[in-house]
Amino acid sequence: MEKASAAGARERLLDAAEALIYAGGIHATGVDAIVKQSGTARKSFYTHFESKDALVAAALERRDERWMNWFVEGTQRRGKSARKRLLGMFDVLREWFASEDFHGCAFLNAAGEIASAEDPIRIVAREHKERLLAFVRTQFDEFIAESKLDARRAARLSRQWLVLLDGAIAVALVSGEPDAALDAQAVAVTLLDAQSAGNGNTPARNKTSSRPSRKSPPTRRPAS
Repeated sequence: MEKASAAGARERLLDAAEALIYAGGIHATGVDAIVKQSGTARKSFYTHFESKDALVAAALERRDERWMNWFVEGTQRRGKSARKRLLGMFDVLREWFASEDFHGCAFLNAAGEIASAEDPIRIVAREHKERLLAFVRTQFDEFIAESKLDARRAARLSRQWLVLLDGAIAVALVSGEPDAALDAQAVAVTLLDAQSAGNGNTPARNKTSSRPSRKSPPTRRPAS
């Protein structure tokens, strides 16, 4: 019973830290606020975490797993071809951008508050982007195979795709416009078509999605 109670206290601390820090930032969120929202005793905090930074890193690690599962699942549902899945990533992002609790990328936000590249928080943020890039690379490996393109293009295209994804997130945060995802998607279509044209292929017309109304609600709950 005591072990279960301790585990429950740790999870509540992680829940509170993630929610408060995602909404308000690391430096603006104190340990007292986290403890109060978690409904635990301050002693529980020091039992499970040696510092606030350790708690933040652990919360981000847990968020990384949940966010990646959500993003991968949403992408896989967008179509059978790699092209449809790659472009569908921006539709998945738009659902997230349209949610009320969207506050940008938690990992970019956290990295922006931490100066040292070797800080555990920055390391978690970097590892998250590496995981996202690796997933994008799997889709580009399939796209290259489907399109009969030079396999050496996959790594460069994957890095460019990550820039489009993160750029859409940043613009959506600052502008408050969910359709930043669709603007990035339009650039993505041009990028894919340029690869096919450069290989002597006729690019397929993008039919993955039509541009929704700016007031249209998300189709499913994102992993904010």
